[in-house]
Amino acid sequence: MMAIVLVGLLVAGIPQSAAPVRTVAVVDLQRYAGDWFEIARYPNRFQTQCAGDVRASYARRADGLIDVTNSCRTTDNRTVNARGLARVVDSTSNARLKVRFAPAWLALLPFVWGDYWVIGLASDYSWAVVGSPDRKYLWILSRTPSLDAARRAAALAVVRENGFDVERLKDTPQGGR
Repeated sequence: MMAIVLVGLLVAGIPQSAAPVRTVAVVDLQRYAGDWFEIARYPNRFQTQCAGDVRASYARRADGLIDVTNSCRTTDNRTVNARGLARVVDSTSNARLKVRFAPAWLALLPFVWGDYWVIGLASDYSWAVVGSPDRKYLWILSRTPSLDAARRAAALAVVRENGFDVERLKDTPQGGR
């Protein structure tokens, strides 16, 4: 009976034991800073109002933290902005960060900080894949509003190699502003 259940899980596409999510070896935060376009994402509760033109901007601060500004276009063509803060939690690679969009007075509460792991990054910093270690969150980002086929394939390979479900990704329309 147990063998039937295991075969059923494998057939259903549910991995028996997924390897841990791996980050890139190193992120140069100075090169990573700047503007990014969201190419695709896993649907999530905090971006439900975003219909397209999703962008993220990262700016290093003198205190080592990173200012984060996310923006998107809603279905009624309004622009919504969210300002947050990121901190590096793995200074060896700079690839594991925590991000919060909650008010500063809540910063001591660990649950207001979300995992932001850079799991894929082009050598020229033209695209990035960001996810969470629990595989609930995933974004493909680009310095330009679209990715050519080769770059998209490279980003999707990173997604697959890290055990994320490619079928859950939803493309983000860009250019509606």
